[in-house]
Amino acid sequence: MENEKNKQQFLFEQINYKILLIGIGVIILGFILMSGGGSEDPNVFNDDIFNFRRIRLAPTTVLIGFGITIYAILKNPKKA
Repeated sequence: MENEKNKQQFLFEQINYKILLIGIGVIILGFILMSGGGSEDPNVFNDDIFNFRRIRLAPTTVLIGFGITIYAILKNPKKA
């Protein structure tokens, strides 16, 4: 009887943690896509920082990752 009262319960179900890890992975992927494009010489400008990957794709990927993590937090598997 006492063991049942002291049993530790997790805040989320296992599926919530899986979705949360996927969302964090997508966010990390977005930041990796955003990196790079700098120049070794500060006097030389590199146009590579304005390409599609860094301006459109990477921020969209990060926002999608945040959306996935918010979904993982709000998902209630007990309702289904």
